[in-house]
Amino acid sequence: MIHLYYWPTPNGWKVSIALEELGLPYTLKAVNIGRGEQFTPEFTRLSPNQRMPAIVDQAPADGGAPLSLFESGAILIYLAEKSGRLLPADLRGRHAVLPWLMWQMGGLGPMLGQHGHFRLYAAEKIPYAIERYERETRRLYDVLDAQLAQGEYVAGDYSIADIAIFPWIITHKAQGLTLDDWPHVKRWFAQVRERPAVQRGTALGKEMRKSAMDDEARRHLFGAAGTVAQETRQ
Repeated sequence: MIHLYYWPTPNGWKVSIALEELGLPYTLKAVNIGRGEQFTPEFTRLSPNQRMPAIVDQAPADGGAPLSLFESGAILIYLAEKSGRLLPADLRGRHAVLPWLMWQMGGLGPMLGQHGHFRLYAAEKIPYAIERYERETRRLYDVLDAQLAQGEYVAGDYSIADIAIFPWIITHKAQGLTLDDWPHVKRWFAQVRERPAVQRGTALGKEMRKSAMDDEARRHLFGAAGTVAQETRQ
């Protein structure tokens, strides 16, 4: 059994989709990031970076003690290796998938996150920041569209690369984008969205997203709550 420490965000959806696709049994452990639960000592022991998601595998393959992991990309690799699916075992297939997983982790997610923050949530709308991150967001969509022009999925067969990227494309309307500008992304997005496991994974904890973006949530998500929590523990 895997314990999934989760909140319904793009990074959380990556892991919930993967668990559903792989058919691995799991239990949900909600981490309300709008109420600062990611900063608790208990969660910090699992995720030192104080970011969701995290997992604890109660039955790792080596038969040893429960194994905890943080960082969604590392979790996706672990789950794929545990199940023997969604990450090719051969040298070339594996290293076709991993660069696109890292592209999402190091580029698409952070840049879209910054664009979404300055566009939607920042108390002060700064045109330079919005324009800068929108340009980079559009550039990354161009990169993805060019890759998808070459095949049905991002890196050969459907893989953890697709699972990592898809949740961030879900945000395209909030980002002020239309997929009509990227026809190959639009085709791929519609195809992946129809997968039953993807639908189950993105529906997980859907009711949680009704939480209001109040002052407390803003402080925990965008303020110095982590520093405060750290100072409190010392």
